[in-house]
Amino acid sequence: MPHTLTRRALPLTAATALLGGLLALGAPDHAEAAVPDTIPLKITNNSGRSEPVYVYDLGTQLSSGRQGWADANGVFHAWPAGGNPPTPAPDAAIPGPAAGQSKTIRIPKFSGRIYFSYGQKLDFRLTTGGLVQPAVQNPSDPNRNILFNWSEYTLNDSGLWLNSTQVDMFSAPYAVGVQRSDGTVSSTGHLKSGGWTGFFNALRGQPGGWAGLIQTRSDGTVLRALSPLYGVETGALPANVMDDYVNRVWQKYATSTLTVTPFADQPNTKYYGRVSGNVMNFTNASGAVVTSFQKPDAASIFGCHKLLDAPNDNVRGPISRTLCAGFNRSTLLVNPNQPDTTTANFYQDTVTNHYARKIHAQMADGKAYAFAFDDVGNQESLVHDGSPQQAYLTLDPLS
Repeated sequence: MPHTLTRRALPLTAATALLGGLLALGAPDHAEAAVPDTIPLKITNNSGRSEPVYVYDLGTQLSSGRQGWADANGVFHAWPAGGNPPTPAPDAAIPGPAAGQSKTIRIPKFSGRIYFSYGQKLDFRLTTGGLVQPAVQNPSDPNRNILFNWSEYTLNDSGLWLNSTQVDMFSAPYAVGVQRSDGTVSSTGHLKSGGWTGFFNALRGQPGGWAGLIQTRSDGTVLRALSPLYGVETGALPANVMDDYVNRVWQKYATSTLTVTPFADQPNTKYYGRVSGNVMNFTNASGAVVTSFQKPDAASIFGCHKLLDAPNDNVRGPISRTLCAGFNRSTLLVNPNQPDTTTANFYQDTVTNHYARKIHAQMADGKAYAFAFDDVGNQESLVHDGSPQQAYLTLDPLS
């Protein structure tokens, strides 16, 4: 099945969802040199693996809104019409660098993904609605036994946004970077030494079903850990895994107030949450109810959707983002003023998003997109520049 159009599923029919909020705010506040139609992306293979690497640049051409892929020179190719059942997509693979080598390609003004796979090419299909993304939570997905991952990016007239992400899964590690006009390079996404093994060992040791997120090949090769959302959806993680925490939050705010200040640059914009009739109602400064939330389940929390849906508006969306971050990080009981950006408070409750907790613990700089709104409080693994000279994708060791 194609991915649904949610923030976690990153459609290639619009600006990448994880970057959507940043794009709205991300235009430089001073004049920059015009961003060229393509910029170089230097891919470095530090994986230590001997298999061939295949790279794909897939997305939406921002100038036309058409979906397609870019070749190594940054030339756009539109997808042909798909079918039902889905038909094989054209081979968009770019041969990647061998172990210890680098290769530079060019990336165009896209909103999309840069995939890379080890050992074999990915199997992409086209439906009448467009590209079908790999969905390895489905055991029959043809990419299930391939070691692969992807980065998300948007390159437009305002610059480059490039991230590493674990929103859907934690798999083959990589880092992203950008060279600025002054020659300096900013990067993020590297694991600590031993971080790959450390993460999986920690997840295996976490009671409560969290080890069920790990996917391996039949020979025992570790491929990835699914996000807890997919864990809940597939039954690998108990659906009630967050219930105890949610119940305690609902109990607390039946008799006290949760204050949400969703915009860091608008400290006077506040909303006040109280639980009544098992619903959390948020009021504005005038006391008028502006939005309400039913008690969320684990899928709503881990996916930041369903009962925690976050529309692209100025009220419900920003409040929902804040609640989503607070539930995933388990900060709602320790701080009635949200968002809580004190990292020492994150993931301290026994009921929390242990997947996100363990990912952040293994990142060299602590930054990751371990759930959809991990950018609340600037915890995301993102590089951005308004005048990018070069982008970087570094494939790191699985050790």
